[in-house]
Amino acid sequence: MSVQQYKRIVLKLSGEAMAGDKGFGLSPEIIKNVAAQVKEVVDLGVEVAVVVGGGNIWRGKIGSEMGMDRATADYMGMLATVMNSLALQDSLENQGVESRVLSSIEMRQVAEPYIRRRAIRHLEKKRVVIFAAGTGNPYFSTDTTAALRAAEIEADVILMAKNNVDGVYSADPQTDDNAVKYSELSYLDVIQRGLQVMDSTASTLCMDNDIPLVVFSIMENGNIKKAALGEKIGTTVRRSI
Repeated sequence: MSVQQYKRIVLKLSGEAMAGDKGFGLSPEIIKNVAAQVKEVVDLGVEVAVVVGGGNIWRGKIGSEMGMDRATADYMGMLATVMNSLALQDSLENQGVESRVLSSIEMRQVAEPYIRRRAIRHLEKKRVVIFAAGTGNPYFSTDTTAALRAAEIEADVILMAKNNVDGVYSADPQTDDNAVKYSELSYLDVIQRGLQVMDSTASTLCMDNDIPLVVFSIMENGNIKKAALGEKIGTTVRRSI
């Protein structure tokens, strides 16, 4: 029988992962599958917090092409993450998993305001906590949100679930046949080599707070559970290796 490695985790989902092969919008099948995988982890007794991106609904690049103010475009992206968070919450609840959406931007009709102690209390009661609306500030990515929230709630690890790769590579494996997959990296390696794992702000925050990161594919059923159990999967990034 497997023994859990981590007590409290932050699961980082990209917005694109919620869209599946469509690349845009929400895929009911994918969301249902993600919720089922999260339920497997909750059933192990692991405390689960989730940070979802919004790239399947809105990307800042679109705003810049429109000549939009960067802060306005970023706020629109935060609202997109709220939509994804509510969709995931609904799917979790349908599978019998109690969950709460905590938003960094107040919208009391649909989500609780983010309060650190409240989030920790929900986790202690074995509720899945979904952090929505990023950090509540423009110019910060949802990767940085995951790093910040993980530090605040004292999570043991960040599990970064990808929909197009199964780890960290030296180059894009979809365009470069010579791309090499790494099994372990240090955050300094990620920053110095410019590897597209997470932005430099998030990487530095994780490094300074000694929060390990596991990057893996969400497309294979059971991978979130494997990662939560500390099994060797994907790529592990640490402060030092």
